[in-house]
Parts: sequence; structure tokens; C-alpha cells
Amino acid sequence: MIANRQIILDTETTGLHPESGDRLVEIGCIELINRRPTGNTLHFYINPERDMPEEAAVIHGLRNDFLADKPLFAEVAKDIVNFSFGAEVIIHNAAFDLGFLDMEFQRLGKESFSSIVSGVIDTLINAQHMFPGKRNRLDDLCNRFGVKNDHRTLHGALLDAKLLAEVYLCMTRGQNDLMMEDAMQSTNQSVLDTPLPGNSELIILAASAEDEDLHQKLMDELAKKSKIPPIWLH
Repeated sequence: MIANRQIILDTETTGLHPESGDRLVEIGCIELINRRPTGNTLHFYINPERDMPEEAAVIHGLRNDFLADKPLFAEVAKDIVNFSFGAEVIIHNAAFDLGFLDMEFQRLGKESFSSIVSGVIDTLINAQHMFPGKRNRLDDLCNRFGVKNDHRTLHGALLDAKLLAEVYLCMTRGQNDLMMEDAMQSTNQSVLDTPLPGNSELIILAASAEDEDLHQKLMDELAKKSKIPPIWLH
């Protein structure tokens, strides 16, 4: 089975408009393999080579003095490519983050970030389809799915990526995810706190011949007692 590699990604910036000179100041990524956290993350604070507007600083708490000695985007671009290449990227409001990432790569004369990943899932668009007419910010989704976020006093790329990973797994969960959640309830841990070692595939136990015989007898008895033909006989 080919592993499905996904990257949960979030960024912080100096503003809203990359085309007008706003720049990235933080990027945080979390790796999932087959919907399970591997423990691998990527996180950088980035010197934006410009002043930080106070209206942006109050959102994420990153100001000029803190960012002054951080690496330039050109110094971390290769690491971002190596971590993200070929993965499916999951972002909340993807157009925003991709706009900044594409701009930063284009400033370096490189191909866009969007072109190096295998695809993009926008959880904001998915949430709008699931919950039409409701607010679907990350905090709203955390509250809706019971993801603990009371420690989120400021935006932060790695923190928000971790929250988004949990929200995404809740939004798209199947039976396997519910089994993992049940196993974690007794310790009050997040599934992201317990990456599975090695091969995380579930072990499949086939039914024995005796089990199959007992199952068939039960189905036959139910069919006889049913007033209408059971759906499994259609």
C-alpha cells in the first residue's frame, strides 16, 4: 500500500496583501502519514526584511526586535521544499497562505510553492460545505469539534497547524479515527501527542470458518423471522 503523506500548514505574515509588500514571518508544518502523526514538524520564524505593522503584531505577537535575528526566507526555502515536496497540503483558507508562499518563492526566481505539492485541501471550503451559514474560523471549528484551544491566546503557525490537524481529522474521521480517540480518552491526550511508530496500518484478523458458519446461521434465522425480505437478500 502506498503511504498517503499529508502536511498540515499554517503561516503568519506582516499583513494581508503579498502583492503590496507584505511578507511571511512564520511557517509551521506537521506531517501525517496515512492520517497518523509521525512526529515530524517544520517550524521557522522568518525575518520579513521590513517593519511589522502593529495591527499585525497584536494578532501573532511577533515584532521587529524578535524577528531581527531570524533567518531570511531565502535561507529556509530549501528546507520548506524538502519537507513539503510531493505531499498533499492541508490549509485553512488556503488561498491566503498559498498566496504568500508563492510570492516568496517567486521573489527568489523559483517555481511556485503550489507546483511542488501534489494537491491542496482547504478546510475552510470544506467547513463551509459542512456547516453552511455558520462561522467557520479555526476557533469556531475547534469549539464545534471539541478540540481544546483555550491556550491559543495569540495566533502561531505551529500551534495553529496542530489545532488544524486535529480539526481536519475530526472533519474527515472514519471508524479507525474513532477507535484511536476512544483509546486516548482515558489519558486525556490528543491523537497528535502519540505518533504511531513504524507501520501504523491496522492488523486485520480474518473470521474463522466456525465464525462464518455461526454468522450465516444467525442471518438465516433473522431472514425467517422477518416479515419482508431482508435487505441483504436483495
